[in-house]
Amino acid sequence: MPLKRPTGEALAREIEAKTGYGFKDLRLLETALTHSSAVKAASNNERLEFLGDRVLGLIVADMLLAQFPDAREGEIAPRFNALVDARACSKIGMEMQLGDVMRADSALKSRGRKAGGNYLADAVEALIAAIYIDGGMEAARTVVHRLWGPLAVLAVEKPANPKGELQEWIAKSSDARPAYVIEGREGPDHQPVFTVSLRVAGFEPATGTGASRRAAEEAAASAFLVREGVWTPEKGAAA
Repeated sequence: MPLKRPTGEALAREIEAKTGYGFKDLRLLETALTHSSAVKAASNNERLEFLGDRVLGLIVADMLLAQFPDAREGEIAPRFNALVDARACSKIGMEMQLGDVMRADSALKSRGRKAGGNYLADAVEALIAAIYIDGGMEAARTVVHRLWGPLAVLAVEKPANPKGELQEWIAKSSDARPAYVIEGREGPDHQPVFTVSLRVAGFEPATGTGASRRAAEEAAASAFLVREGVWTPEKGAAA
């Protein structure tokens, strides 16, 4: 039998242990950790997720400008994207074990347990917004620096760009253009799984899956580059 989800002061203590921040408004915290799929919920975290995306973006952008004072915008942008995209937020949500304290449909939580899922990424952003509202920008900044610290390696080296590197590799030997075709879309609207095939003249097709069309295309490009020996399996797995 699953453990009972903590609420009220117990939930606040658990989140404080994970973030270092103690909430004053416990209802705000509950809202941040309530998904729209939760049965009979009076409110959900969609509005907070919208705000949290902006708060997180501002803090990470400021962090990167300080870390790379001489870098051009084109060098900072891919690092920024790698730190704030759904995969990074989902990874943090999994490390925080937010799935154990989220109020959400049980089927949704079950599907997202292995890969994190977008619902955890949204919860992380909603939590950042809730901290911003409850404690101000400096509180949110402190938490973001604490949680995103382990991902700082993504900002040291330019993140992998499988679609761009594939295009460059093909251009060295031919005029062929990679074509990405959606082969399928499964799952509910809030948790879709796309399957995409990549076709390049003269090569066998490659396939990839992801929570968005873009993610599936990148997975297909990574699989292609690994298969053709352009990338190592380790680089393909990290992309």
